[in-house]
Amino acid sequence: MTSKNDTNPDFEEYKWDEKTKSLLLSSFFWGYVVTQVPGGYLSQKYGSRPMLFFGVLICSLLAILTPICASLGDWQFVCALRVAQGFCQGVVFPSTHNLLSKWAPVEERGKLGTWCYAGAQFGTVIMLASSGIIASSRLGWPSIFYISGSTGIIWSIFWFIYGSSTPAQHKTISDDERKFIETSLGKFDDQRTKNLNIPWFKILTSMPFVALIIVHCAHNWGFWTLLTEMPTYMKNILNLDIKSNALFSSLPYLAMCLLSFMFTFLSDILSRKTLMSLSFSRKFFNTIGHWIPMVSLIALAYVDKNDQNLAIILLTITVGINAATYLGFQVNHIDLSPNFAGTLMGITNCAANIMSIIAPLTVGLVVSDEKNPAQWKIVFFISAGIYLIGNLLFIIFGKTEEQAWNNTAHGQLTPKVRRTSIIVEAVESHN
Repeated sequence: MTSKNDTNPDFEEYKWDEKTKSLLLSSFFWGYVVTQVPGGYLSQKYGSRPMLFFGVLICSLLAILTPICASLGDWQFVCALRVAQGFCQGVVFPSTHNLLSKWAPVEERGKLGTWCYAGAQFGTVIMLASSGIIASSRLGWPSIFYISGSTGIIWSIFWFIYGSSTPAQHKTISDDERKFIETSLGKFDDQRTKNLNIPWFKILTSMPFVALIIVHCAHNWGFWTLLTEMPTYMKNILNLDIKSNALFSSLPYLAMCLLSFMFTFLSDILSRKTLMSLSFSRKFFNTIGHWIPMVSLIALAYVDKNDQNLAIILLTITVGINAATYLGFQVNHIDLSPNFAGTLMGITNCAANIMSIIAPLTVGLVVSDEKNPAQWKIVFFISAGIYLIGNLLFIIFGKTEEQAWNNTAHGQLTPKVRRTSIIVEAVESHN
């Protein structure tokens, strides 16, 4: 977590053992899981703007307080602080999904969703690449938290000034752009949408949504198994310590960030040439994002310990190709229900992050000897099998059509009627 270096003798060193470090790293998810579903509901009721503002702002302030908490209360204070950070960040993904449902035209959902969520990988690359340099400078390791926290506060200020939950609430949007977005989505009464009763039973018994939950869980199982356990595998089986190398540590995230834009470019080309429907597009890119990593995981299990370069390439491919899912299941919540997209994301992300906790624990049960390649093969095969089943169920049962329960409350109009209504309004106003 922290260590003293020769250029910074005044900074306190914390000799936390591996058990304590693991506890601190996992404590973030304790709070993160709790606020997923409430975050989706609150973003629907009060809008994404205030939820994102307070979520990011408070989390950033807590980041700045991390060194102080470590000094005053050792790891116990830091643990409590990280739970609180997870609690705040739990609203970010559901609120972002709710925001996309109000701003992203149907044909641009994949692209805009990719741009939003690829930022997480970009930020990870920047921090992994720079944190070692910052920590070894005169500023010392606390400045990592000061810089990242300050960046979040600055973003929050800009978001508070320029952000808005819907196009209609934006201060500087042009009438043409607003009408274009509303026509694409189907104009609706935002106040009525805020007061919609969530049809919980219909949502949780909807087969397309159940398939979405399963594929999201499968994705997180494989993804977090890779990110949390690969350094241990590389070190003990392949004699390669990637934790000590900032380039190796950030390479998978960098690949994921870059490939996300490549897949978006490919999707635009295929969409413009009308080569595939929205349903096929979602399942096509999701298959790329899950089944190619499935194959590379199995291949990784058979890499010889002397072929470190091949192992790094396979690891980078396995993580990086996951970026294709930004155009797959990760925007499917909005397809199924624009009105409840934030709530749907909260439900699936809550379930998926429980898998993020269970997957590393499962590895601990399987791998009793970290230097035994046979035990690691079992880990790879389990993850590959989960990738296979999760995506297969999404292919069979996944849908992109807006579900009937999206418009069951308060007599809301169907999308087709809403789009027809706004076109009629536009013609009448022109006449």
